[in-house]
Amino acid sequence: MTSTAARTAASRNDSAAPDATYDAAAQEWADVTASESSLRRFLHGLPGVDQVGAEQRAASLGTRSIKTTAKAFAIDLAITMVDLTTLEGQDTPGKVRALSAKAMRPDPGDPGCPSVAAVCVYPDMVATAKQALGSSGVHVASVATAFPSGRAALDVKLADTRDAVHAGADEIDMVIDRGAFLAGHHLQVFEEIVAVRAACARADGGSAHLKVIFETGELQTYDNVRRASWLAMMAGAHFIKTSTGKVQPAATPPVTLVMLEAVRDFREQTGRMVGVKPAGGIRTSKDAIKYLVMVNEVAGPAWLDPDWFRFGASTLLNDLLMQRTRLATGRYSGPDYFTLD
Repeated sequence: MTSTAARTAASRNDSAAPDATYDAAAQEWADVTASESSLRRFLHGLPGVDQVGAEQRAASLGTRSIKTTAKAFAIDLAITMVDLTTLEGQDTPGKVRALSAKAMRPDPGDPGCPSVAAVCVYPDMVATAKQALGSSGVHVASVATAFPSGRAALDVKLADTRDAVHAGADEIDMVIDRGAFLAGHHLQVFEEIVAVRAACARADGGSAHLKVIFETGELQTYDNVRRASWLAMMAGAHFIKTSTGKVQPAATPPVTLVMLEAVRDFREQTGRMVGVKPAGGIRTSKDAIKYLVMVNEVAGPAWLDPDWFRFGASTLLNDLLMQRTRLATGRYSGPDYFTLD
């Protein structure tokens, strides 16, 4: 099924290149997605996940010892991978502007501290975040498609997406309909992802990047996580994402390992690179570094880049900053040194 026309996707900053690559390669999936039965045969024909093996490998990778110089590099890299997130009913413009300021300058006392990858907000806060971030290079991500449940009519989901893109969102984090997926309606989920990706188109001819959220805590098995990963990638996802952060368990090392294996295998088969975003429950520098080790070992060093790996987090950044200060000064900062999110 490998297509000679498929090529490795270019940087996310070149919005036309990934779309052109996908369009050139999409036809190779036409026979697979022609019907529910053919898509089901393909997804259920994927190699099964060895649950014990996946959990043991994830656990063993988490025990790797990291030297101090490598740890300092990993902490700075992790900061650049954070999607700093606020998704609460009490979000206000002032809160979003404050979060955006922190995203641009996480440690105002250290100009060498890198900025984060993106600020993630609800669609009605996109314009506020966009204005606050200006030309800083920090992106605006917005959840859409009836987040977090994903239970709404397709036209509502598409309107939600278009509104966020029109307001200036650089990235859209959509949620799949887990009920449809678990009921075996794989083609419905596939077609919704395709439609949302099309709704990410901008008036200037570019496109917001699409992250597809599985809510892995509701998918029940690692096999389902692998199937959802392939389904989303075949439909054109730029990123696959574990969770909304609203359901437990959220991101876990074994689930992320399965998704990293999927993007690695998908690239080997199609030449198209897809990113991974674990979200929810990643709170400490130690945890973040464990994930970076896993990325390097499972998918490969090409994914050690904010273009291809992100952390969805609200509290992780503070611990990264505290550990960064400790490595630089030899002492911990007080708990009130960095602003709370």
